[in-house]
Amino acid sequence: MTYFDPLTRHVRLTDGTIPDAAAVQTRRLRDLEGLFVDRAAERALMASDPLVYEVHEATDGPKEDGHLLFSTTVLKPGRVGAEYFMTKGHFHARSDRAELYYGLSGEGMLLLQTPEGRVDVQPMIPGAASYVPPHWGHRTINTGSEDFVFLAVYPADAGYDYGTIATYGFASAVVAGPDGPRVIANPHYRPPASGA
Repeated sequence: MTYFDPLTRHVRLTDGTIPDAAAVQTRRLRDLEGLFVDRAAERALMASDPLVYEVHEATDGPKEDGHLLFSTTVLKPGRVGAEYFMTKGHFHARSDRAELYYGLSGEGMLLLQTPEGRVDVQPMIPGAASYVPPHWGHRTINTGSEDFVFLAVYPADAGYDYGTIATYGFASAVVAGPDGPRVIANPHYRPPASGA
């Protein structure tokens, strides 16, 4: 038997970065084009193409059953129209895989959705451990005025399915209201055909 070596990665609690990350992915507004509710506000903000979030991948270990991967996401504060900055969101390519998010700093929400469009929202603050069950799509939203940082731990073979959300959208969106964040129906959501 060949053993995979144990490892430790340090997360800077001041900013959520992993200094010795295997990879850092940046997502700017152009990478989320077409995902926000207010398309006119999205187009207007596209000229400055702000940084929306970064993902710091702790390891590039084996992508096979039995292993775990972990990363931090640093989601910037900001809005497109009334809608808060968010991650692209995804289902898992192996949809029977779960995930755990752990809030490190800032505040936000975890927006979850089944393939049929049932929505659930979990508030996230430092110390909140949020469970993403199998078969649920998920994205995070920064509802605060500072970086929203969380740690994600997931099966190495989970994979990503961004295409479903790119095609159909999320059924709900989180926008700024007079009394704080509120969840609204996404007018651009197109439910998949039954059995799709």
